[in-house]
Amino acid sequence: MIQIPWEERPAGNREIVWRSAKNPIITREVVPCANSVLNSAVVPFGDGFAGVFRVDNKARQLRLHSGKSADGFTWELSEEPLSLIRADGSRHLVRGYDPRVLFLEDRYYIVYCNCEDGPTVAVAYTFDFQDFYDVGNAFLPFNRNGVLFPRKIGGKYAMLSRPSDNGHTAFGDIYYSESPDMVHWGCHRHVMGTAGGWQELKVGAGPVPIETDEGWLMIYHGVLLSCNGYTYSAGAALLDLEKPWEVRYRTEPYILAPQELYECVGDVPNVVFPCAALCDRETGRIAIYYGAADTVVCLAYTYLDELIAFVKENAM
Repeated sequence: MIQIPWEERPAGNREIVWRSAKNPIITREVVPCANSVLNSAVVPFGDGFAGVFRVDNKARQLRLHSGKSADGFTWELSEEPLSLIRADGSRHLVRGYDPRVLFLEDRYYIVYCNCEDGPTVAVAYTFDFQDFYDVGNAFLPFNRNGVLFPRKIGGKYAMLSRPSDNGHTAFGDIYYSESPDMVHWGCHRHVMGTAGGWQELKVGAGPVPIETDEGWLMIYHGVLLSCNGYTYSAGAALLDLEKPWEVRYRTEPYILAPQELYECVGDVPNVVFPCAALCDRETGRIAIYYGAADTVVCLAYTYLDELIAFVKENAM
């Protein structure tokens, strides 16, 4: 059993989610070409961990890089960006960002925002984090924040996404879609929209949902428009297990918001953007990887039972 990254809640800390004392855990120094490393996703792999990382290079081009780690804290990233193998055997360089990764059936799927012809949700897969294969765009532009569920629902693959525009998107609700083959997507259903306070402008799915007896635990981001611009924070919701477009509970307060210097100062100030959550079922521990200030990757922690209770007790 792989031990996920973990640090106990600091003495006197009463927050439902607490930060790693090692933050930020991944900075631009890990890849020579990097301007920033952010909004990235990891999974258990072999005797350690692997992932796909958003690297904005020094030409400010959006690229994805693979990476591996023995302990989930110290990472080695490929210096070369991802290229995908097409069905005809040719390769093409990925222009994309904000990946999510999960193991489903017999392979690791990568869902990311493809920005070739305007942002939309695209899918790829790998078996070994060495060779990556192109599945193609799941949706028409414009769309972002594609997040697959870790099993079929009603016999279909299932995905969350946030339809958007070609800019910074001053709106955004979460939708549910399904597919028989991971290629053709439809039966789109509205899941949830904006609310007041920290999630008044837009919301988007974060890490892969975690299946629990209480429903799918979805950690998501919400955006507030303040006099200082956009502020990205994180919340949590419980979706119905067999009808995930039905929200059972949703937090009114955030669970994590930009407060530390590395979350408030960077290429895009005031951003907490969760993209991955590792859950140890035996201990109930959850390690959350999140992008901070669109500049670095950080870690935070919580307990599964405590977070579920918090969502139910603090539902709007």
